Amino acid sequence: MYYVYVLWGEQKGEYYLGYSKDPWVRLVEHNAGENKSTKGRIWRLVYLEGYISEEYARKREAVLKRNRRMNKFLMERVKKSLE
Repeated sequence: MYYVYVLWGEQKGEYYLGYSKDPWVRLVEHNAGENKSTKGRIWRLVYLEGYISEEYARKREAVLKRNRRMNKFLMERVKKSLE
């Protein structure tokens, strides 16, 4: 399985969207500063979508990053689930 995931940074209330075969290992990497985009902050895994193929997960991530309307909808949904 491959996953599209959303991380939430509590300090600044910011989100990060990505995809990975193992989002839990990826979370540890993000928190260890192994990604330039997320370095220096503590992240929490708050959302997952599972896909059988890496291709579908990668395409979904790209759509969510490119399409502002879909991204906004997803982030609002995630934010409400954290309240």
